Amino acid sequence: MHFDNTYARLPEHFTAAALPTPVAAPLLIAFNRPLAAELGLDLAGADDARLAAIFSGNVVPPGAEPLAMAYAGHQFGNFVPKLGDGRAILLGEVIDINGKRRDIQLKGSGPTRFSRRGDGRAALGPVLREYIVSEAMHALGIPATRALAAVATGERVQRETGLPGGVVTRVAASHIRVGTFQFFAAREDNDAIKVLADYVIERHYPEAKQAEKPYFALLQAIAERQRALVCRWLMVGFIHGVMNTDNVAISGETIDFGPCAFMDEYNPNKVFSSIDAQGRYAYNSQPGIAQWNIARLAECLLPLLDDDADKAVELANSVLAEFASDFPKRWLSGMRQKLGLTTQDDADEQLVQDLLGLMQRNEVDFTLTFRRLCDAADGSPEAFRGMFTDLAGADEWLARWRQRTWRESATESGRAQAMRAVNPAVIPRNHRIEELIAAAVEDGDFEPFHAMVRATARPFDEVPEFAVYMQAPMGHERVFRTFCGT
Repeated sequence: MHFDNTYARLPEHFTAAALPTPVAAPLLIAFNRPLAAELGLDLAGADDARLAAIFSGNVVPPGAEPLAMAYAGHQFGNFVPKLGDGRAILLGEVIDINGKRRDIQLKGSGPTRFSRRGDGRAALGPVLREYIVSEAMHALGIPATRALAAVATGERVQRETGLPGGVVTRVAASHIRVGTFQFFAAREDNDAIKVLADYVIERHYPEAKQAEKPYFALLQAIAERQRALVCRWLMVGFIHGVMNTDNVAISGETIDFGPCAFMDEYNPNKVFSSIDAQGRYAYNSQPGIAQWNIARLAECLLPLLDDDADKAVELANSVLAEFASDFPKRWLSGMRQKLGLTTQDDADEQLVQDLLGLMQRNEVDFTLTFRRLCDAADGSPEAFRGMFTDLAGADEWLARWRQRTWRESATESGRAQAMRAVNPAVIPRNHRIEELIAAAVEDGDFEPFHAMVRATARPFDEVPEFAVYMQAPMGHERVFRTFCGT
């Protein structure tokens, strides 16, 4: 690996040096060779034992400068002024084959200065979940951190019970968060906020340097990426589960896949996270929470937005207002794509809402409804109709949808093809994830994990080999709660 560690060269209070804690018997579960090639990593000659040693933290590669990043954050609305990487260690940065700078981070590699009495470890289950879901999000075309490797440690970690441990290697455009800015704002360290903002502009938003107000342009750009990201989540029924400000990446990537889940039956108020007792991060609440998180970032940037405090607040509020006004338009545009519509009609939003209402009342599967609508676009509506107990309601909606599509220029087959490119057939369903975790944890069997990695790598294809991954859960298979894993 050829490292170029710019974040390590920032002022010392941005980070804390942190060496990974060696583990007893590292075993390589997965190594993402296509991603390694994209990163330009020279690991072609490394065998599984060598890879396990590197990606467990037992061997620190030359040029790495392991560190834990400092940050704060609002957790379920409550501000914690000091969090930081308590169980993650940034090995360093590489420049990939496309010239992009990428972080390589070990998660579950032992305690750091920010661990707050935690063991700094990860259980194997959450490691497998993060690997699966982050790679699935990438395959769906949704910005996300990537999984480079998964390793079993050969040690137990203590949670409610003793569990096998693991380490996942995460790759990100960076691991800078809204909470990183909050860490310095809480200390009224405006100099550090400026250093961090300048670094973020240089690394992620260089176009902001040319703006009349670079820091205002930075805030606008970050807000734009966040609303685009969350809208993409909604299009595939994804529920993040912990949209705390320390889990919001400045780069606009989905980060931290603890209690995340994909909806099965459609319910706009769906919550999976076991720690989200009030439903703060429910499916339909995610746009509002994203705006709230951007407001927290704006507060940190106020000293940089304008020397006049009132003008700075006015600028910040304009970004929040744009977020609120733009999101519904972006959402409707995405839903039009899912319905195979390329033009705009004033009645489109009602058409979408009527379908969603029908889906909720009939408790039908979110993913399969839209996928079977693709078949209806191709002249085969039977599977779509068969999902609904209210057959008359389904037929009435189908008739209105067909009338709307007749005003489009695309052929039936062209429309169906376009719809299948945005409506996945395969998602990492909760019950399948729980099955593969149980097989790995209880039996040491990783084949279900590898099978799901293969299936979710082709989310828009209906491959007979992966038919089981398209199926909605039976009643007894449904998963109602997911867990953070810390």
